[in-house]
Amino acid sequence: MTRPQSYNDLLKEALAFIEGHASFLVVSHVQPDGDAISSTSVVAWLLSKLGKTAVLVNESLLPSRLSFLHRFEEIHSLKAVKLEGTYDAIIAVDCADYRRIGEAATLFAPGAALLNIDHHPTNDGFGTLNIIRPEAAATVEILYDLLEAADITPDLDCATAIYTGLLTDTGGFRYSNTSPRVMEIAANLLAIGVSGSMLADHLLEKMTIGKLKLLQTALSRLTFSDNLEIGWLYMTKDDLRECGAVPDDLEGIVNYALNVDGVEVGILFKETESGQVKASLRSAGKADVAAIAQAFGGGGHVRAAGCTLDGPISAASALLVEAARKALV
Repeated sequence: MTRPQSYNDLLKEALAFIEGHASFLVVSHVQPDGDAISSTSVVAWLLSKLGKTAVLVNESLLPSRLSFLHRFEEIHSLKAVKLEGTYDAIIAVDCADYRRIGEAATLFAPGAALLNIDHHPTNDGFGTLNIIRPEAAATVEILYDLLEAADITPDLDCATAIYTGLLTDTGGFRYSNTSPRVMEIAANLLAIGVSGSMLADHLLEKMTIGKLKLLQTALSRLTFSDNLEIGWLYMTKDDLRECGAVPDDLEGIVNYALNVDGVEVGILFKETESGQVKASLRSAGKADVAAIAQAFGGGGHVRAAGCTLDGPISAASALLVEAARKALV
């Protein structure tokens, strides 16, 4: 019987994987968040440090609030530009499953070597080499460990990207995934010179006027189950245009349903241009929303997950709210 590889062994294998190739395609999940873009930035920085080249790609348009990150301007959005050719060596970061890579997967050469680095417990191990660490608060936490394994100290650009991923995926160090290790890493990054207060103000406090209008619209539709344990909001495909908002402005709106006292599950339903409905689920701890999402082909974490359902919103919300109700029984 083969003994499971230790985490440290996997980190060493990842470094050997990188050493074995000269150039890489780096991808992260569709509709990228702070951890996805930060992880892309950190990997790009590391590859450059090791004398490697990288093409950085995401299927979706990129959140402009993260434009301060190292090499952000080099991340190709396939919504804006089409790339030719395929790549033999891939690094996927923060992708809970292969489908979350989206159209970027069309750039993979047949039989491409794929390093899959992720912290989602629902990750299906789609890589040639998989480093999946569910206890990590964010994928950047794993990348920090990878830098330590390589005996490489982050500079300010890299440290800022790691801190950004930790800050956003822990909700400003408020969520239950804020471990002693997270705080230790954050302290080390602050010592390098990261401006924690400036990042917190920019990423957690400030909002665009478009987001404010979206929030006003969403809150006007906030609905609760009879026992107040489930709260949900919805956004139509026209709301972003009418509010002068962008997809990134939807970030965090689901928490307004969850943060009501007594609510155990908060859900945001978002109608897509194709007529499908994307659902973001958050849990106060009583329900495993990753399990709920998986039942509909999605995934994520125990307290934060997502899935896609067929429309219309009324039917999709009825299905998912009922699933949440059963999970809370």
